[in-house]
Amino acid sequence: MRKVLYILGQLNDEDVEWMARTGRRIKARHASVLIEEGRATDDLFFVIGGEAVVKVSGVGEVARLGRGEVVGEMSLIDSAPPSVTVETTPGSLILAIDKRAIELRLRDEPGFAGRFYKALAIFLADRLRSTTNRQKSNSGMKAGAIMDDELDENILDQVSLAGARFDHMMSILSAARA
Repeated sequence: MRKVLYILGQLNDEDVEWMARTGRRIKARHASVLIEEGRATDDLFFVIGGEAVVKVSGVGEVARLGRGEVVGEMSLIDSAPPSVTVETTPGSLILAIDKRAIELRLRDEPGFAGRFYKALAIFLADRLRSTTNRQKSNSGMKAGAIMDDELDENILDQVSLAGARFDHMMSILSAARA
């Protein structure tokens, strides 16, 4: 859940409402592919419920992503094809936001662009830090390292607000379904 908190903690209420109203809900009745290794993706995905499974060719499953996780963000930053396949588990609920819609908003709303790119930078820095720490786990943790389940103290003040924004996004999605 903390990954979405990094992103929503940087955005404002208007940004979150726009994402919830612009995105489309995907209710996975069975396992389905969101991102296919080597093929461009058109969407940014938020796991709203259930899980998404990350797989790498020749390796197999490398991660399971739960509620609040974000996938497809790399495709917004560069044009390289995805290096993983991401599949939903049966019963998962996903919010998919068209990457072209995001790119238009980034172009037309400089404030949103600044907040969004800062959020992605924090998100990706955390992912890199977590990956590095997992690689170092055999040699023990160094003082000051952030564990996978910890939040960086520099963003703790944004967590409560981000949690409220996630709840607000969920209420918009629920109301749209009704």
